[in-house]
Amino acid sequence: MKSIPNILLIYTGGTIGMIKDVETGALRAFDFNNLLLKIPELKLLDCNIETISFEEPIDSSNMKPEYWIQIAEIVESNYDDFDGFVILHGSDTMSYSSSALSFMLENLNKPVIFTGSQLPIGDLRTDAKENLITSIQIASLQRYGKPVIKEVGLYFEYKLYRGNRTTKINAEHFEAFASLNYPELVESGVHLKVNYDQLFKPNTRKPLIVHKNLDQNIAIIKLFPGISNTILESILNTKGLKGIILETYGAGNCTTENWFIDILKEAIKKGIHIVNITQCSGGSVSMGQYETSSKLKKIGVISGKNSTTEAAVSKLMYLLGQNISTNLFKTIYETSLRGEMN
Repeated sequence: MKSIPNILLIYTGGTIGMIKDVETGALRAFDFNNLLLKIPELKLLDCNIETISFEEPIDSSNMKPEYWIQIAEIVESNYDDFDGFVILHGSDTMSYSSSALSFMLENLNKPVIFTGSQLPIGDLRTDAKENLITSIQIASLQRYGKPVIKEVGLYFEYKLYRGNRTTKINAEHFEAFASLNYPELVESGVHLKVNYDQLFKPNTRKPLIVHKNLDQNIAIIKLFPGISNTILESILNTKGLKGIILETYGAGNCTTENWFIDILKEAIKKGIHIVNITQCSGGSVSMGQYETSSKLKKIGVISGKNSTTEAAVSKLMYLLGQNISTNLFKTIYETSLRGEMN
């Protein structure tokens, strides 16, 4: 007899788990043990569902690496007992969290699906029910007795994306996320259409390794016309700084003024890793394609290729936590570890 999948639903916080207080009208978190009362349709799904909640639900604006570690530990301690995991999370920082978990969960061969909603679960027009029900269905998908999805995904508004390829693009539309440099993994219509060729294929013979050492001593510098050497120097002279995500123009271009290149060169000499990613929502850094990026390549700036800012940030935290030698760091960063770059 075929056994049905066991799915663990992890509520961290966010709009999806809020209900409106009848007296005050304020939104508050509801008890996820009563989930079936709010969404009786879950009983129709062909899986067993168990729930676990953060003691104090986190607004996603307050999300930080220590909470990523909590989520990773919940997955780790329940890994052998469940076939898939669905993480309910606020949408504002969901792309950061799904990117971070993708790096933290090495050799993951089960689905870890992030989802949330733009409206609370009790709202008449909520998108929460569809997002939650389909996320659980996707986490339950099996082929030849094995999970179909073996990576960290993000499901929102009829599409499952690779988590570390996503960016939140809209604060009001139900279609809040996009993955501009990688196709969706699953599309939800009358049937679930799985794009098998696009799925991440981990080494299923290796055991899960959970990395919990994340180094937060990093900064993001977004270039703009008129950025001054005073500002740049003050950031790069921050005590304890170990890495910078440099958001450049177009295909990785920047000003060619000597002061700018000299400041970056000096920072790299001091051991600060500088990663070049594009400010554009889609596309890739290609250092050396134009004269305005060839100097960056020459001084040893790391190419983030077509990574999102969210993936670039969490990958930098993850690799800095691995104590990799300076000589190897650039090579490893420029390598796709979890399908985060082409």
